[in-house]
Amino acid sequence: MNERQSRLLQAIIDEFIATALPVGSKQIVEKGYFDVSGATVRNEMQILAEEGFIEQPHTSSGRVPTAIGYRVYVREHLKPTKHEVQVRKQFETLKEHYFKRKDQEYVYDAVAMLSRMTPNVVFATVPHKDRVFYLGLSNVLRQPEFIADPRMACGIAEVLEESFSRLLDSIEIDETVRYFIGDENAFEQISSCSVMLTSYTVRGTTGAIGILGPMRMDYSYNTVALDLVADMIRNAS
Repeated sequence: MNERQSRLLQAIIDEFIATALPVGSKQIVEKGYFDVSGATVRNEMQILAEEGFIEQPHTSSGRVPTAIGYRVYVREHLKPTKHEVQVRKQFETLKEHYFKRKDQEYVYDAVAMLSRMTPNVVFATVPHKDRVFYLGLSNVLRQPEFIADPRMACGIAEVLEESFSRLLDSIEIDETVRYFIGDENAFEQISSCSVMLTSYTVRGTTGAIGILGPMRMDYSYNTVALDLVADMIRNAS
């Protein structure tokens, strides 16, 4: 195979990859691959066909690559192309989506773990989303304070579902556990409750994770549990 035949094979395969249609000499000339006549291209295509690099489907005057032709193409002609920028851009977009989903999974898993360790509401802001994920509401509502006063129970549900994300965004936190007890809470609906809060960071994004429950919660136990789970998120990233 001479240099022109090699370039012709590459052109045929590039066109076939792009269109999935048999490639004819007229198409090669019109696309400007070679500054030669159609007859010259047809002669070279005939040689490539005789050597087994391309073949002619029964229903077409064009040619398609054979397995042998593809092997030569991959071995000798495969290199970064005009599509590289497009591929890299798509990869970076998908990679970012992948890691964002993983960031969220870290937080979901941490909340699920902490909710199994304490009979209170466990919550966390969700990375890359303006929302709060929480578990354990049914557990805390079974505690005596909320059974005795259903309005307290409704207040917790309202805060979690409607405005808790805004509250957490307004509070400055760090990796130490902060305590908001009774009327220190910013929302009247949960003024009879306590909130424990600390921060986590995943891939440079900082969020909040904490525990909400009655003022008689076990602060010592919950502090250790919250610290351990928050550290788990930090170390996972």
